[in-house]
Amino acid sequence: MTKFLLAVHVLAAIVAIGPVTVAASMFPPAARRAMEAPDDVRAAETLQLLHRICRLYAVVGVVVPVFGFATASNMHVLGSAWLITSIALTALAAAVLAALVLPRQTALVEGGAGAATRQTTVQLAMFTGLFNLLWAVVTVLMIVRPGSTTGA
Repeated sequence: MTKFLLAVHVLAAIVAIGPVTVAASMFPPAARRAMEAPDDVRAAETLQLLHRICRLYAVVGVVVPVFGFATASNMHVLGSAWLITSIALTALAAAVLAALVLPRQTALVEGGAGAATRQTTVQLAMFTGLFNLLWAVVTVLMIVRPGSTTGA
């Protein structure tokens, strides 16, 4: 059962978190292009699509920690420092996405290119980078598992 849970956890991370990190990273440059060409319908549609991808996969991404907890429970590692750190960083990444990235994307999409400023897109890029960095650290912790006795 542990192998099944781990497989679902890893697949969910790839399928759910991957698209969010890519779409969120693409959004700030797309917003700057939309600012430069406010009448470009395609640029506005690109922003809407990237934002929709981020929102959808953020919701789907809830599956990742759910199966992560189930896997950790089966592996009897819930008290491990690397896992607790990963849980905290995952919660922080979710908070950054929900509180800092998605609302700024929404404001840019709903306000159109006229609402965008260079500073807004720079801030959004910074928060997106922080979100991506947090997920990268969690991924490394999941692979390396410092102090783990599971053989990795």
